Amino acid sequence: MQTVGKPAGSADPKRHLWVLGLIAPASALLPSQLVLHTGAAVFWWIGPIIVLMVIPLLDWLVGEDGSNPRDEDYELLSNDRYYRWCTFLFLPIQLIGLIIAAYMWAGDELSVLDKLGLAATLGFVSGIGINAAHELGHRVEHMERWLAKIALAQSGYGHFYVEHNRGHHVRVATPDDPASARLGESLWEFLPRSVAGGFRSALALEKERLARKGLPWWTVHNNVLQAWAMTLALFGALIAAFGIAVLPWLLLQAVIGAALLETVNYVEHYGLLRERKPNGSWARCSPRDSWNSDRLVTNIFLFHLQRHSDHHANPGRRYQTLRSSEEAPQLPAGYASMIVFAAIPPLWRSIMDHRVLAHYDGDITRANIQPRKRTRILATYRATA
Repeated sequence: MQTVGKPAGSADPKRHLWVLGLIAPASALLPSQLVLHTGAAVFWWIGPIIVLMVIPLLDWLVGEDGSNPRDEDYELLSNDRYYRWCTFLFLPIQLIGLIIAAYMWAGDELSVLDKLGLAATLGFVSGIGINAAHELGHRVEHMERWLAKIALAQSGYGHFYVEHNRGHHVRVATPDDPASARLGESLWEFLPRSVAGGFRSALALEKERLARKGLPWWTVHNNVLQAWAMTLALFGALIAAFGIAVLPWLLLQAVIGAALLETVNYVEHYGLLRERKPNGSWARCSPRDSWNSDRLVTNIFLFHLQRHSDHHANPGRRYQTLRSSEEAPQLPAGYASMIVFAAIPPLWRSIMDHRVLAHYDGDITRANIQPRKRTRILATYRATA
């Protein structure tokens, strides 16, 4: 693979920065103390403030990463357990933050608006927790796979464990993948399609896997039921401890977390379509089939999720070994900025549609186009199928 950026002067110049990724779950620990010491109720909203304002600004100020791991350091980096602990520690911090939030939701000290802000903060932590689960769920080690299911408990999105690994990675950048956004499809059209399609796919994939093993759906070996059971246990324990009043807030933060994940999905593959082989089957996923961004701050914050092209081309690589590639189409900003743009469809299309066209050398027919808008899009770009 052709890589971009200067060669690394050490095995990992960012080694000591990865612990900063724990700022995400720690943001759930901050609101009460920040409000106490400043008197500013806006800090109940610290999660959205960090993700939607602070990180985009830092991405712009700090700029590109500019380094890739060397091939000769691959084994060294892969086997270094320091990187695993950076993801392992996400889970206890995430859980402590949720317990503190549940205690405050159950009380009468906060206004409804303050509780909404706290729910938004926990929702953003929940969504980023799905990213930690994403990293852990790709590993072959049994413990890390269980930790992935635990990380998904707060969002109630446990079926992601099955759908992402066995569905999305197989069908990515094709019309068959509910998590691959189509050219001309707005975020608000994409969200219900991806949520419903991913849910159905996870159930079907797990049912097929169990059938191959001669097992029924209702078995302790069902990965979907295992993950959902963790959510029920977590929410049940919090309700038992703090009362039924916390349930609406738990559900709200879970919805926000899932929506954040799906918005990132929307950004990652918008309009991209894998090539077909002469026999009609889809070609192997390449770096050209995922949008890439190498903004340093968001790279650290999301454990290299932005090096998504290499992740799909080589899903077995741990986050610290992922590379940025010149072959991959590049986003104009980091994910934190792009999810803001995605929420405004006209702005998103003005930023991204011409980049999809350029990626396919002006031949828009090579893109993954929203079916009901296909005729209009082809006419707009004066293309012929």
